[in-house]
Amino acid sequence: MANNIFVIAEHIKGKVDDVTYEMLGKAKELAAGGQVIAVLLGSGAKGMAGDFAADKVLYVDSPTLADYNPEAYEKVIAGLVNSHSPNVVLVAYTSQGVDIAAGLSVDCNMPLLAYAFRISAGSVTSQLYGGKMNVESAVEGDRFIAAVIPGSFPAAAGKGSGAAVEEVAAPDLSGLKVKFKKLIEPAGGDVDITQSSVLVSVGRGIQSEDNLPVVQALADKLGAALSSSRPIVDAKWLPKTRQVGKSGLKVKPKIYIAVGISGAPEHIEGMKDAECIIAINTDPKAPIFSYAHYGVTEDLFDVVPALTDKL
Repeated sequence: MANNIFVIAEHIKGKVDDVTYEMLGKAKELAAGGQVIAVLLGSGAKGMAGDFAADKVLYVDSPTLADYNPEAYEKVIAGLVNSHSPNVVLVAYTSQGVDIAAGLSVDCNMPLLAYAFRISAGSVTSQLYGGKMNVESAVEGDRFIAAVIPGSFPAAAGKGSGAAVEEVAAPDLSGLKVKFKKLIEPAGGDVDITQSSVLVSVGRGIQSEDNLPVVQALADKLGAALSSSRPIVDAKWLPKTRQVGKSGLKVKPKIYIAVGISGAPEHIEGMKDAECIIAINTDPKAPIFSYAHYGVTEDLFDVVPALTDKL
């Protein structure tokens, strides 16, 4: 049966996020003869749709949509979903997507399946408990919303050209309770991990702040920067400028060594585009191994010093 698929485009500071292309590529598979319809909101942002692999782009232009506003975005998208009645709505499981998805589910009376990384015509598989459990959910009926974990599908499949852009008038956005004031970016730190070609990243498996020098020694031998997952920053063992992940920084190093990191979706979002991922974790079922090119399931306190000595 043909399906019409909505893909909610995500962008910030004039750049389309790769997860948008990932969802467009997956939508082409799911459409089965139906239409792939990208939804783009912004102000003067029409040109962003130039390489969308979609049958059509619905573009809503308004000064209120120039910067992300969850209340405004949800109101506009809900109106489009209710008027076009797509079978499936794909939204990214990101900070923006999480803001939108639940309210959209209520406003459009469509079931929501979050943490999605595998989608078929009748089911959605989600990663739960930090990626330690995969749950397949059957979908009743033919309409649902899926919040997709970035990195789940290849981005290249969602890039193309020639999609027809249909401009849609924005609804009345006056009287919003949420106002965008300004974007506050993290202050610069002693190291810009986004510019490092090699990163050694440490997670909860390090156990204690006193053990950080073990990993720092490896980073020093490699000429690498030391980065971390969120628990390390929350514990104040490293500054926020070293955090990789959804609430930290996105990095694309040539080599990313994950030491004692389980691989929660929020962390994967920040480092999935590394050219080579090497994981050290004693748990063979840790989600990080689904993304790693190389891995070892030995104790990091044995492996890391041995690597350092070898180097």
